[in-house]
This record gives sequence, structure tokens and C-alpha cells, in this order.
Amino acid sequence: MKNLEIYIHIPFCVKKCAYCDFLSAPASTEAQRQYLLALLREIRSFPRKEEYEVVSVFFGGGTPSIWPSDWIEMVLVALHDTFSFVNEPEITIECNPGTADVSKLVAYRSLGINRISFGLQSTDDRELRLLGRIHSFETFCEIYAAARQAGFSNVNIDLMSALPGQTPESWRETLNRVLALQPEHISAYSLIIEEQTPFYEKYHADDERRAKGECPQYLPSEEEEREMYEDTELLLSEAGLYRYEISNYAKPGFACFHNIGYWTGVEYAGFGLGASSLISHVRYKNTEDMQCYLLAYGTGTAEAAGQVCSQEALTVQDEMEEFMFLGLRMMQGVREQEFARRFGQSVEAVYGSVLPRLLKEGLLIRDNGSIRLTRQGVSLSNYVMSEFIL
Repeated sequence: MKNLEIYIHIPFCVKKCAYCDFLSAPASTEAQRQYLLALLREIRSFPRKEEYEVVSVFFGGGTPSIWPSDWIEMVLVALHDTFSFVNEPEITIECNPGTADVSKLVAYRSLGINRISFGLQSTDDRELRLLGRIHSFETFCEIYAAARQAGFSNVNIDLMSALPGQTPESWRETLNRVLALQPEHISAYSLIIEEQTPFYEKYHADDERRAKGECPQYLPSEEEEREMYEDTELLLSEAGLYRYEISNYAKPGFACFHNIGYWTGVEYAGFGLGASSLISHVRYKNTEDMQCYLLAYGTGTAEAAGQVCSQEALTVQDEMEEFMFLGLRMMQGVREQEFARRFGQSVEAVYGSVLPRLLKEGLLIRDNGSIRLTRQGVSLSNYVMSEFIL
């Protein structure tokens, strides 16, 4: 049986954050219940399920913790009824501190959920209000303690730097406060000003000024952003969290198994609105139209579902590109032997004009049969990865 990772999309939240362009929105309880029923039907209609064994499940959103715990249980029951599972799969749920409580956390743990990911973003309440978050740092600390009491020993905390008005000092304060809690994993991202968000209306001109090397009015300067970036790796490594991917740090043994699967080409099935799947060299993507999704999966028939799920057969070239630019996100890089095994030819045969140049520029290093980003290459990772598009 082949390994399979599962992603469950719960596209609901209490309110939209000012920076967020994810497929999510507030909705009534009844609308969410209708979505749950369609989601269960979609899970149970998965074809060729006998070929796979589930190694991880990830509840993302939106805000999965907005749902009652018995709804999460219904999804897990449907998954177990439909698929075979390995012993002790990694099961993660994303949690907004403003929507969780002790009873939910206890229930999650009893359901076999063994990893929780908190969207904290900042320990500064002013920054949290600016982002549109519905929790305070004090609320987060209470929920974090409750998660530990509920038995969670694998906790991730999401953080965001380069916020409007943020300084290197306030960012270091956030890092130190979070490190004092001793989480097993930290995901640290820089703010990206996305179109069609309130932040875009406020700050995109400022973002453009910074990109041109000019002094921004609200956002941290390029130099300040660089300082925050470097402080992140320094402080987290000193605390025993090693960097295993561009934006992710973990204590030994606590790297996110589910995400590593994405970066290394493990097949995955996505269920829910807008969810993507990669099955047998074909990428599938569900509609982002809620009414279409509910109508299709409300019938529970494969024919109707096919009408709202696009598909694209990946070429060998597509898969080579993804192998390189996803694999290079990880600090261990890509294994040349694995490339040759998958594609029947060496990396040089495909990227003979790209590799020598990036090695010479000091952006890649090649040793022990692997190709990986240098420290400078991590800083310029978007450029490096774009060079592997054939």
C-alpha cells in the first residue's frame, strides 16, 4: 500500500484577519453543518482507497477549532471508515486561541489528535489588534497551558514578523516570550501583503517603496526585516530548535511529518472547499464556490463531484521542477540519487546549465550526494527556486 497524507479544509472563521487571503469566511451554524455533511460524503466517495495507507491528517482552514469537537470526531470517524491507517499517524489540528477551550482540547486528544498548531502570530497585543486577531497573548497563554494539561506534547506556534510598526526589539520580545513556553515547533513567517485584503489597501504602496529600496512609512525597513530574519534563526537555534525548512524550526524528532511529505512528493488527498490532491501523477482541485461544492457533494455521487473538481496530469517536467523547488525548501536539500531513481536521469542531465551557475554564485552547495541552499541561498530562495523551472 502507498503512503497517503490527508488534508481537511474547514473554511470558516469568526472574522477575517486583515492580512488573510485564505479561502475562509464567517458563516452561520446551519451553513457550516451543511458543509460538514458534504465533506463527509466527499471523504466516503474517495476512489481506489484500498491502494493507500494514511500516514498523516491535517485539519486546516480557516479555523478548524471553530467547530464543536463532535464534528471533528465525525470527520475522523469517516476517515477511519474509509481508509486504512498506519499505527500512530501524525494528526494535526490548527487552533485559533480565541476559539478553543479546555473541553475541546481534551476532546481532541481523546480522538487521537496528537499535534496542535496555534496561530499566535505575536505576543504584542497591539500587533494582534492590528492583524485583526480575536485573542490576546494572555488568552493564548491560558489555552497553551490547557493544551499541555490535556496531554499535547507536540505543539507548534505560528509567528509573523515584518508587521506594520514592528521593530527588531519587539520581534525579539515575541520570540523570547514564546521560547519561554518551550514549544516543540515554531513556524516563523514574514508578512506578505496580499491583494484583496485590508492590508493591501493600507500598505501595498509602502511595500512597493520598500521593494525599491526606499524608506517605508509603516512597514519595517529592508534592514530591519533582515535583522528580524537573522534574529529568528539565532534565537531559535540557541533554544534548541533547528531549522529544517525555510520557515520552520523544531526540536529534534518534532519536525512536521505532514509538511515534509508535501515537500518530498508523498501523495496527498485534500477534502473540502478548494482543497487540492496529488494522486498518481495527477493534481486535482476542488471548486472554491461553496454552492457548487454543496450541490455536488450533497448528492454523494462521483459524477456530480467530478463536475466541481478540476484535474491536471503532471508531466515528467512538472514533477522534476516540483522535486527541485519543493525539496530545496528543506535544509537537507534534495538527494541526487533520489532524483535519478524517480526520473531515470541525473540532475546534471536536466539542469546542467543551472547548477554550475548557482553553485558558482554561492547560492547552492553540493556535498554527500545532496544539493542544498547555502545561507545566502536561503535569503534568495525565491530566485534560486525559479531557476529550476524548465
